[in-house]
Amino acid sequence: MMKLGFVSAIVPELSFEEVVSLAAAEGFSCVELMCWPKGKADRKYAGVTHIDVGELDDAGASRIKAYLAQKGVSVSALGYYPNPLDADREKAEFYVAHIKRVIDAASMLGVDTVNTFIGREPKEDLAESFRRFASVWPPIVKYAEGEGVRIAIENCPMYFTADEWPSGKNLAYSPPIWRRMFEAIPSKSFGLNYDPSHLLWQMIDYVKPLYEFKDRIFHVHLKDAMVYEDRLADVGILATPLEFHQPKLPGLGGIDWGRFVSALTDIRYVGPACIELEDRAFEADLDSRKVAIRQSKQYLRQFITE
Repeated sequence: MMKLGFVSAIVPELSFEEVVSLAAAEGFSCVELMCWPKGKADRKYAGVTHIDVGELDDAGASRIKAYLAQKGVSVSALGYYPNPLDADREKAEFYVAHIKRVIDAASMLGVDTVNTFIGREPKEDLAESFRRFASVWPPIVKYAEGEGVRIAIENCPMYFTADEWPSGKNLAYSPPIWRRMFEAIPSKSFGLNYDPSHLLWQMIDYVKPLYEFKDRIFHVHLKDAMVYEDRLADVGILATPLEFHQPKLPGLGGIDWGRFVSALTDIRYVGPACIELEDRAFEADLDSRKVAIRQSKQYLRQFITE
């Protein structure tokens, strides 16, 4: 049975306790908690800290676990989505070090999954990106294995605007690349945080890969997207992606959620499925975002029950 939750990045102004209380009040069984280093975010939805892994000790971990137990909410994963293959090697090393701190925190908290990005330098070709991947990522995965934690890579290309041209900032965006990743790192602790919306706007079948990669799907993001055909017909496929598509709440975009969840049941997926909210129509204030959380849950309950 899947566990329905939401991603805490949408409520950055709430504390850990307030996020967990919100999840409990709205009837969610889990939440993905953001673990960015404290400080200014370099992009939207980044920089959110609901668990400060740099300060976490045994006493703090015990308090977190006790509060989760009190509210009847579990942690689907700890989330941190930087660019570990950044061209600035100092930044890249910082990101890798913090990923390891998030892994440590997951181990302390009894959370089995850390969600993140592979990263990529947008101006490097695919061959060079894989060379960097083969150098940076095997030690991270080995470190996670030692802590009993799985790494789930979200399949967002991180290619939306001109500064991410031409290749985006996350290598793991399509099934052919996933095949190469898992051939290079066959570890059972290395898998996917699967988001169908990113495949939709790339015009990739978002259902078929579920069957091929069923053993690699550790976590699911429930986000929709609308591809505006009139805009696409005007700007063409060489435009930056936000010129022709937008993230939407589940049910308000182009994903066939019945077909998608049916495939998840076919492959016997019983892990967490967390609503990720990036719909600009619901971003005005905290109350609007709470409405978005509630509306998304109500819609998805047609397909996911616990």
